[in-house]
Amino acid sequence: MTTESILRSIPKVLLHDHLDGGVRPQTLIELASEFNYNKLPTKDPAELAEWFHRGANKGNLVEYLEGFEHTTALMQSKEALSRVAYEMMEDMKNDGVVYVETRFAPVFHTNKGLYLEDTVKAVIEGLEKGKRDFGVGYGLILCGMRNMKNTLEIAELAVNFRRDGVVGFDLAGEEGGYPPKKHIEAFQFIQRSNFNITIHAGEAFGKESIWQAIQWCGAHRIGHATRLIEDIVLDSDGNVVAFGDLAQYVLDKRIPLECCLLSNVHTGAVDKIENHPFGIFFKEKFRVTLNTDDRLMSDTTMTKEFLTAVKYFNLNFDDFEKITINSMKSAFIPHTERLHYIYNVIKPGYQKIREQILSFNNSNIENEKVIQ
Repeated sequence: MTTESILRSIPKVLLHDHLDGGVRPQTLIELASEFNYNKLPTKDPAELAEWFHRGANKGNLVEYLEGFEHTTALMQSKEALSRVAYEMMEDMKNDGVVYVETRFAPVFHTNKGLYLEDTVKAVIEGLEKGKRDFGVGYGLILCGMRNMKNTLEIAELAVNFRRDGVVGFDLAGEEGGYPPKKHIEAFQFIQRSNFNITIHAGEAFGKESIWQAIQWCGAHRIGHATRLIEDIVLDSDGNVVAFGDLAQYVLDKRIPLECCLLSNVHTGAVDKIENHPFGIFFKEKFRVTLNTDDRLMSDTTMTKEFLTAVKYFNLNFDDFEKITINSMKSAFIPHTERLHYIYNVIKPGYQKIREQILSFNNSNIENEKVIQ
């Protein structure tokens, strides 16, 4: 039983979601009016959503990222940042997400005079209000950019706000030509601070990017990791013959993979969904998680990602419970908080829906007997 209504209602955990990649179209239109920003192509929310999706669905990461020019341009005030964060939490609630780790790059939100600290405080304010109003848990991840030299400053910023809602540090942006090890100082600072690291790797560049992220930079999770399939030998039927040393290490060490099915097609990380290595990773017991990446650009939600996994990889209700628990285990919040979500929110939530499905099925059986 994996209908859309059931998949929307089951508890979900989202670990890879960009705040500036999931802004509501209506919010962008209203902010554009407020800030006299005239670069949006339309003032119609549905048309704007379609414009972002069409622009992102070009099959390469560089063009996919172009839409962020508009979203970040309209997130240049404390009020705008707080609003977007708050609305994201409401969207999570409506999508059945019980815990989300959202991420953003503070450096992109200082064009109108905000300090880096201002941007983080504003986002946390919106997230906190959203948590109070909608009951969704959150963690905030700060992104350093691969093509910039201030990643140590962002790493220090993340650690400074670790008691206020920031749970980790990420390296994002175009992979080609910007290997993770160029930012080794930032990662060593995070490691010395006993803090959390996730790195975009293996999306637009090969398995070497993943290896560097783990072995040079100490990544605790890998964003996307699509190209890890290059270190797995398959036979002509697509069955695993052997693992390379890197894939075996990732599997053995239970390093979480932040898989984003739909966006990986839009960025060209895979040519089509059915060829996404997620199916192999899941079958071979890698610790995979399902995520949205950029909800506006990829026109997606966690429910859509789950539906995609049903259609192309035959996942079922029990599989989603396993993935959701794996996601919660992989979150960057303290161990006791992760256990709280697993045993008091996720497992009871799945059990309740499982019982509702069973009751519905039994009722249908009884009705059939009466009709006969």
